[in-house]
Amino acid sequence: MSAVESVVTQRSKKEPSSNLVTIDTNGNEFKVPDYTIKDILSAIPKHCYNRYLFKSLGYVVRDISMMVLISYTGHKLIPQVNIEDHASVSYCLRGALWFLHSYLIGLFGFGLWILAHECGHGAFSDYQNLNDFIGWVLHSYLVVPYFSWKFSHSKHHKATGHLRKDMVFIPYTKEEFLEKNGASKISEIMEESPIYSFAVLVFQQLGGLQLYLATNATGQTYEGYSKIAKSHYAPKSPVFDKHQFWYIIYSDIGILLTFTMVYQWYKNFGFFNMSVDWLMPWLWVNHWLVFVTFLQHTDPSMPHYKDNEWTFARGAAATIDRNFGFVGQHIFHDIIETHVLHHYVSRIPFYNAREATDAIKNVMGDHYRYEGENMWKSLWKVIRSCQYVDDDQNNGVMMFRNVNGIGIKPKD
Repeated sequence: MSAVESVVTQRSKKEPSSNLVTIDTNGNEFKVPDYTIKDILSAIPKHCYNRYLFKSLGYVVRDISMMVLISYTGHKLIPQVNIEDHASVSYCLRGALWFLHSYLIGLFGFGLWILAHECGHGAFSDYQNLNDFIGWVLHSYLVVPYFSWKFSHSKHHKATGHLRKDMVFIPYTKEEFLEKNGASKISEIMEESPIYSFAVLVFQQLGGLQLYLATNATGQTYEGYSKIAKSHYAPKSPVFDKHQFWYIIYSDIGILLTFTMVYQWYKNFGFFNMSVDWLMPWLWVNHWLVFVTFLQHTDPSMPHYKDNEWTFARGAAATIDRNFGFVGQHIFHDIIETHVLHHYVSRIPFYNAREATDAIKNVMGDHYRYEGENMWKSLWKVIRSCQYVDDDQNNGVMMFRNVNGIGIKPKD
């Protein structure tokens, strides 16, 4: 059993309660799961744990090959697009094609990010040193500090859904939300306008990842540390353990090497070439990462737990599978469609995750959550309805509430 899974048998000081029931944002009854991690693990076929190096490498080669092919095709064909006597139309058409060019590279770039993420979990192959080298190269190219992310992400998996120990997308409590808005009770806070919600959404999608890496935004607070001191680039950040110091340095070296490569790219091939083949696709990767992870861990039906009611099995169930069609399954390597399983056993490779997901559904029953609606629609619904969490029933189970008139009326 892995180090991540070993924590699942640990209980908090007070034995968690059973048969807990609360009300979610939409007014539906939410039953807290009481099954154990042992029940989940025993349901998964043993062959689902098998990892194949060359199969995983094949996906890396495929994604890189597609990025190269898209780049070659774009630079070969797009400059030749010309509509005689309609220069402005021709200019706009070429602009749209270059946008599509960068978008497609970004899709496969995020696919590479997922494969590097598999490396960090040990799901890529049986050889962790090789996993770390491949993950370090791929994540560095995408300006993600590999070991820094690996360590903080591991803590996220160990404490998913725990209000004070999870590492990312930690919601405001009612008290924190009131303090943020300078109010003494919820009724004093005005509804947010759709325009404001949209502005928050745009900022989150474009800058959320880099803000998290640079300042640990949406992570734990760590009193006494400045924002920069909590950075994923800081070797002495409280996010990490002391023995991880040099691994953070290695991560930073990877980022510096990437910036050096990009600068040489710009010098030798020009800003436009570098932009459409790296900079714009990189921005797309940033967007996809925030888009996907936010919707995996935030939903009106999603609980968070106080310490006395949290267990590993409950926390892992505080995630949701969604559907992103062909792109999700074939380019994003099923990270969206099988994320609940991933939180129970992160070392199962993505190509075995669907079978394993089907297996754990039999144990989870109604506690398995899946949302098949358009994810862009879900993103808007979530940003409007999930503003803070509150424990209405005073039973240690925190559910999302909002002041936008969506779902049940929040308590003062």
